[in-house]
Amino acid sequence: MAKTPDSSTSSADAPKRGLFSRKPKANKVKKPSRLKQIGEVFTMTRKHDPMVPWLMLLVFLGVVALSFLVGFLLDNWITGLIIGLPLGLLGATLILSRRAERAAFARIEDQPGASGAALGTLRRGWITEDQPVAVNPRTQDAVFRAIGRPGVILVTEGPSHRVKPLVDAERKRLSRILPNVTVHVIQSGKGEGQVPLSQVAKKMGKMKKELTKLEVNAVSKRISSLGNRLPIPKGVDPYKVRPQRGR
Repeated sequence: MAKTPDSSTSSADAPKRGLFSRKPKANKVKKPSRLKQIGEVFTMTRKHDPMVPWLMLLVFLGVVALSFLVGFLLDNWITGLIIGLPLGLLGATLILSRRAERAAFARIEDQPGASGAALGTLRRGWITEDQPVAVNPRTQDAVFRAIGRPGVILVTEGPSHRVKPLVDAERKRLSRILPNVTVHVIQSGKGEGQVPLSQVAKKMGKMKKELTKLEVNAVSKRISSLGNRLPIPKGVDPYKVRPQRGR
């Protein structure tokens, strides 16, 4: 009978590692380089804002020319040029960053959940949720919530007159749970009295601070323990829910 290979044979064929040799590293997926990421952002931004290359070039040349002029007046134009080149690149990058943010908001402006995405650009100190706290499945109007030092902020998504019942119900619910916490409402959109998506985070950052950091966490925990409704199961999109028809 032919001998079947046993474990000792297979282990003998395998290359041995030394006592102090490192374990071979697993193949890791390489992340795109910083230059490649900037190139992708530039390409995406240029599709929505064709003027961005010219603005970047104008800022770059303006900063370099100003630095060169200052250096020339100080009889040291070489140093002025050396300083101006990186400053010009920095200025062009800042222009690209701002224009890219506007282009990103323009892409999602009329899509469900855009207001929630706008809250994702907030800086540290804010507590937000991925899912809306109130939603109308038929019209896809929604209300998102953020908790920060100004208090509780409700950000609406949808026409003002249509989303008003959702906002009123949510404010009434929060007033029972948090009677001493201010509840602000920001209506996002392009209509009259509404705030563009790209300006939502900026408007929230300018609000007057009324709570401390510890109070912000306390408010969030109280809402989580007493104020949340039935949780939406993971993987379920609330915008795809449809009301059941009567039989």
